[in-house]
Amino acid sequence: MSTKGVNKGRRQFLTVATSVVGAAGVVGVAVPFLSSWNPSAKAKAAGAPVKADISKLEPGQMVVVEWRGKPVYVVRRTQESLDALTTGSLVDVLRDPESAESAQPAYAEGVQRSIKPEFLVLVGLCTHLGCAPKYRPDVGATDLGGDQWLGGFFCPCHGSKFDLAGRVFKSVPAPLNLEVPPHMYESEKVLVIGVDQETA
Repeated sequence: MSTKGVNKGRRQFLTVATSVVGAAGVVGVAVPFLSSWNPSAKAKAAGAPVKADISKLEPGQMVVVEWRGKPVYVVRRTQESLDALTTGSLVDVLRDPESAESAQPAYAEGVQRSIKPEFLVLVGLCTHLGCAPKYRPDVGATDLGGDQWLGGFFCPCHGSKFDLAGRVFKSVPAPLNLEVPPHMYESEKVLVIGVDQETA
């Protein structure tokens, strides 16, 4: 083959230009691909801890806080409702009164299932099929068992009942007590959901 009439400078320029464009293309593809491995800001926020101001929560009231796309119930229990948790007539109708089979951190074990007895923190999803139970603090509600009902949560989907510690009643579809999420108290006024008390 004859090299007569071949412009070597032009050939070198085209080789370099093609290499540069090819490298830019590789970088252009690699950057979005590699950045897709990192979770988005929205995804990071979905698992991030959430703070709730509990300073204005009156005894007997409940507030709902969203964490990881789930409702978290924060209830300020009255002294009467705390005393009722150990009542023999209530304990006899509970499936797991000691919460031996339930999901809760070690610091929220026991009858009250809380760090501070006054405040109950629960994931507001029924352990049967994930419906949101209604807060029913009304003692003696006739539609929930009359004298046996000392306040708690009622799931309208299939009739599961839970007491004011989130413990499930016997003979209802829900198999487990309501879940207690990881949480801690940043101060007397601020509850942090999503961070364990022990690791804080």
